[in-house]
Amino acid sequence: MAKQIKQKDKKKQSTASDQSRTSVTSDTGFAFNRENYRLLFIGLALIALGFLLMIGGGSDNPNVFSDKIFDFRRITLAPILVLAGYVVEIFAIMRKPKE
Repeated sequence: MAKQIKQKDKKKQSTASDQSRTSVTSDTGFAFNRENYRLLFIGLALIALGFLLMIGGGSDNPNVFSDKIFDFRRITLAPILVLAGYVVEIFAIMRKPKE
């Protein structure tokens, strides 16, 4: 009789420890979820697109000045895209995953 009680107590303890293990592992999951990673890649794409839009505008002949470097795309649009990309990156990092 005493052995049966001890075995039942051991089973209860083992199930309790199994439950505590599962709760610990579920709490220590990844810091980011799928939505965070999606936002990170969107921000990275915006930054890359902004830098790609800044490329070019030079002259083939170094003795001839080209006004292409003062284009709206290079002076205004590209920096706005880069800054927007950084804002999205910060938001993606700071956003708390939903549980």
